[in-house]
Amino acid sequence: MKDAFGAPQSLLVLGGTSEIALATARRLIARRTRTVWLAGRPSPALDSAATELRTRGADVRTVDFDALDSASHETALGKVFAEGDIDVVLLAFGIAGDQGRDEEEPLAAVRVAQTNYTGAVSAGLVCAGALQAQGHGSLVVLSSVAGERVRRADFIYGSSKAGLDAFAQGLGDALQGTGVQVMVVRPGVVRPRNARPEAAAGPGAAAGTPRTKARLSAARFAAAPLEAPPLTTTPDEVAAAVVTGLRRGSETVWVPGSLRVVMSALRHVPRPLFRRLPV
Repeated sequence: MKDAFGAPQSLLVLGGTSEIALATARRLIARRTRTVWLAGRPSPALDSAATELRTRGADVRTVDFDALDSASHETALGKVFAEGDIDVVLLAFGIAGDQGRDEEEPLAAVRVAQTNYTGAVSAGLVCAGALQAQGHGSLVVLSSVAGERVRRADFIYGSSKAGLDAFAQGLGDALQGTGVQVMVVRPGVVRPRNARPEAAAGPGAAAGTPRTKARLSAARFAAAPLEAPPLTTTPDEVAAAVVTGLRRGSETVWVPGSLRVVMSALRHVPRPLFRRLPV
């Protein structure tokens, strides 16, 4: 349960090595969150994240969780809720994929969709049911501005985030009146995760091939004005917005806030014109 000041006492992170999730955990621990569960695939990175958060005074535990193994979600996450109430669930896992490769390799595209959407639907419903059963709690879903209007440059990733965003909004409506809050967070480009345009070709690709040139072109297109400094963000800025949104009981959080205005305009641009915009 939240303490007398409204601060959450417990946090479950789905995607326990996410930079944004860990930045959020640090801020919540500073505000008296005492129990943190990091759910993810076993790895040195997960162990390191748990160790680092323990140094900040939290009781940190890990649980094996694979977004792609939906059949295991109820059992894995059920173990967490069986240990006690969870005040905040942060759904923070996801992959960006490689647009050029994913267009050519449908199974790679399917993996993006299954991780970002199908896995999130499964885990989100399991956690929502558990939160509803305990009668309180918040489910924070990390969406993306990429899902607001899908671009040619990253439409596979963007479409998966569009589906996740719509699912989270609908789930929030379904949970109205139950004591459970769903908050959708839509960050812009998170700077530490930006890849250099050359990286879009993938390791070992020859820079002069037609395939590579197409991928570089797509990467540069993706790196247009929405990646300008006023519209980009950092994990810590997203974390600060999440904590503020939880305190205010927000349903939707844009990071930075100016993206709300930008996307409101872009949403209504006719498709023939939108295709030509460097966004």
